[in-house]
Amino acid sequence: MKRYQEHHLQKPITPDLLMTPSDRDDAELEMEYPEDRGNWSGKLDFLLSCIGYCVGLGNVWRFPYRAYTNGGGAFLIPYFIMLAICGIPLFFMELSLGQFSSLGPLAVWKISPLFKGVGMGMLLIVALVAIYYNMIIAYVLFYLFASLTSSLPWEHCGNWWNTDLCLDHHVIRASNSAMPINISSTVSPSEEYWSRYVLHIQGSSGIGDPGQIRWKLCLCLLLAWIIVYLCILKGVKSSGKVVYFTATFPYLILIMLLIRGVTLDGAWIGIKFYLTPQFDHLLSSKVWIEAALQIFYSLGVGFGGLLTFASYNTFHQNIYRDTFIVTLGNAFTSILAGFAIFSVLGYMSKELGVPVDQVAKAGPGLAFVVYPQAMTMLPLSPFWSFLFFFMLLTLGLDSQFAFMETIVTAITDEFPYYLRPKKAFFSLIICVALFLLGLILTTDGGMYWLVLLDDYSAGFGLLVLVITFCLVVSRIYGIKSFCRDIQMMLGFKPGIYFKACWAFLSPVTLIGLLAYSIIKYQPSQYGSYQFPLWSEALGILMGLLSCMMIPIGMLVAILKEEGTLWERIRQASRPAMDWGPSLEENRTGMYVHTLAGSQSPKPLMVHMRKYGGITSYENTAIEVDKEIEEESMM
Repeated sequence: MKRYQEHHLQKPITPDLLMTPSDRDDAELEMEYPEDRGNWSGKLDFLLSCIGYCVGLGNVWRFPYRAYTNGGGAFLIPYFIMLAICGIPLFFMELSLGQFSSLGPLAVWKISPLFKGVGMGMLLIVALVAIYYNMIIAYVLFYLFASLTSSLPWEHCGNWWNTDLCLDHHVIRASNSAMPINISSTVSPSEEYWSRYVLHIQGSSGIGDPGQIRWKLCLCLLLAWIIVYLCILKGVKSSGKVVYFTATFPYLILIMLLIRGVTLDGAWIGIKFYLTPQFDHLLSSKVWIEAALQIFYSLGVGFGGLLTFASYNTFHQNIYRDTFIVTLGNAFTSILAGFAIFSVLGYMSKELGVPVDQVAKAGPGLAFVVYPQAMTMLPLSPFWSFLFFFMLLTLGLDSQFAFMETIVTAITDEFPYYLRPKKAFFSLIICVALFLLGLILTTDGGMYWLVLLDDYSAGFGLLVLVITFCLVVSRIYGIKSFCRDIQMMLGFKPGIYFKACWAFLSPVTLIGLLAYSIIKYQPSQYGSYQFPLWSEALGILMGLLSCMMIPIGMLVAILKEEGTLWERIRQASRPAMDWGPSLEENRTGMYVHTLAGSQSPKPLMVHMRKYGGITSYENTAIEVDKEIEEESMM
């Protein structure tokens, strides 16, 4: 129902009980309403979008490596503990706030306008991440097209981009039965294909010398942005349908790769290496920090994507159930991906005659060097290579959809009258702008800029924003008020577990992560290349800029209020007059007073007269009203 109250209207409001039907119709005709935000068109759209957003590239190329370097199977103990303390509660908090308000990351700060800068910081981080994340998707597209051949181009040496240090696995396997070869001073064909052909990094002397644009990479980046734009063209109406494929198909490919992997000779060497528990690692604080970081970044908390997706839900969607489905599903997907990856690495280590830890890598090194090399050792290698990169493509696109929808939704919610009718055109402008900003990543030295963005754009700045987010909801707005809002939506209040995490455990854990990241700070590097001081300063400034949005937002909010400084701060920290559910039929309980009939003695009766009867959720609203009255009398 397209009814939105404008609290700034100065016209006197006639109580609804005193209005005739004709008066009510005339009043509605005189008001202008912004275009409807829309909702998910299917029941599974939201759930699959969240799964696609959380299950991304990090599940494949970061979790397995973090697991084996931090105690193997023993790493799962701190991993699931951190999931319970930090992951699930923050995930549920962000979903609840988005669904209750039906607003994006900027407009949702009607809950406490003083802290709107948190939303501005989220938007800045998401924009920076979207720039380099789509470049990774461009790399995947490059390899996807390169796999459409009878022989993979990174299978052998002897190409123009190879050096004298290149040594392929066929020579290594032949030498295992004769004279062992020291491979420490050699380079695999897949590594030279990645660095010297795809990146052409030899054309750059460092981050200050980007070199020329690699036009093949530029076209792949353009194609990636075209795919993203076409999928978000109609907002969640279109992206919600695309995820039925992009969120489910990766599981099919992952299972195929797993079955193929475990049937290879030597696969169990890799799996044993991956899961053998080393319980002595649990005494190290680093292992617990690594587990918390993996949970934090894997679930995508604090980027605004979860809040945006939930804002398109119906008011009574069961996000409590969805929280556990997505968070636990994400965890088990990471574990499953570890089996698929390390089974192939075990086979590879046996073929090369080297330990598993000499072939195992994390990040782009795993996706674009190690795994492609392993594919060349298999029969029908182009087929398995195509499947692997197609899986990475679908995993990456889901997350990119969320980043773009977050940016577009946040800004259109701020200017609904102007931008919602032109949302498709506005999305095009955002995509073109981010594509142009990402062109530097397609140069010879583009990888240096990508590493800098990856290290700093969503580092300590994101932690500061999420800590503030959690404290504002739990301390400023209040856990009691927040639980009442959730009760209005779901019909029940969160238990002691969520309250304890929101009030103490989650913020303390996040503060510990922030302190650890500052104390253990290490300058960025790519391979043996050390980044210059000016680039480090630029990266730190990138992180600080998102944090600076908080005091900037505070200053703006305080200047909008009247009175003394303390009075302005108090007023700006309180929820705005129009804070609450966006649709009138959902404004029950304490939120009825902002309806057109709220000047009458019985606002809840007005609400019942408009929308008919008392539902189970309105019974909840009556109970909330009674609690408020009892507290005010105490």
